[in-house]
Amino acid sequence: MPTGRLAKWQILLTEFDIVYVTRTAMKAQALADHLVENPVYDEYQPLSTYFPDEEVNSVEVIPKDTNAWKMFFDGAMNAKGIEIREILISPTGQHCPATTRLWFFCTNNTAEYEACIMSINMAVDMDVEELLIKGDSDLIIRQAQSERETWDIKLIPYRQHVEDLRKRFKFIEFRYIPRFHNELADALATLASMLLYPGNVHIDPLEIQI
Repeated sequence: MPTGRLAKWQILLTEFDIVYVTRTAMKAQALADHLVENPVYDEYQPLSTYFPDEEVNSVEVIPKDTNAWKMFFDGAMNAKGIEIREILISPTGQHCPATTRLWFFCTNNTAEYEACIMSINMAVDMDVEELLIKGDSDLIIRQAQSERETWDIKLIPYRQHVEDLRKRFKFIEFRYIPRFHNELADALATLASMLLYPGNVHIDPLEIQI
């Protein structure tokens, strides 16, 4: 607590818009002292601050001769309902999106599992043999990769069902991606969860050109 003259000055300065910041560690001062004690002369060359492809967040290397399909899945929950969606992409670039509404209450992890299973079933129906599954749910991806235990009793049947489905493929891989890399699947689920429609009404598919 400030005492004496320090407290007096603090009271007098309250009428001004002053922000008091606690002094940080001595790391910055140590760096400054080091630069003073070790001057650089004419042979100094400035560091180049240009970084090529600095807008690239990640790089994924896939062999050109691969026949693996890509699949993105996601789930959305709001006051109007719970929606799951997936996008299946063929090696030639053909996109097959799908979305559906869950008519029962569930947690976010359950919705993510429902979306993952729906997408795997869709790949099985299309006779896909090699599949690369991407999702922004770190829990689901790690459990599918057997890197994390399933403690929630409600998720154990889902994980077992995924294990049974993965046996239908010659090659299947689960990979985690950040949410901003899963924009199309996230947009589909958010859009579908905002639509109010009865279950027995047919809705024409929405065509999206990339």
